[in-house]
Amino acid sequence: MKFRLISDSHDALTGMRLSGIEGVFAKTAQEAEKHLNECIADETVGIVLITERLAAKCPEFIDEIKLNMSRPLVVTIPGSKRDEPQDNIMRYVREAIGIKL
Repeated sequence: MKFRLISDSHDALTGMRLSGIEGVFAKTAQEAEKHLNECIADETVGIVLITERLAAKCPEFIDEIKLNMSRPLVVTIPGSKRDEPQDNIMRYVREAIGIKL
């Protein structure tokens, strides 16, 4: 199973790519929903990471996935802030899903 990141932050995308997680950039709820649907259609994607600000734009859609689908697991992560080191995002993912990346 693969991880996939849907982010509204170029910094988060870069940090996750450095750890081996591919991702896509989205600004709007429609773009996020389109990418989430692509992840649902891709049987190899098991966990979708989505930044908090982007998840806040489409909470009903994300809740529907979490409640009605067994795959993918959707995990909300904080977006990168320029004053925070990238390690904070990786630590949050490790704590949220219990996997060291």
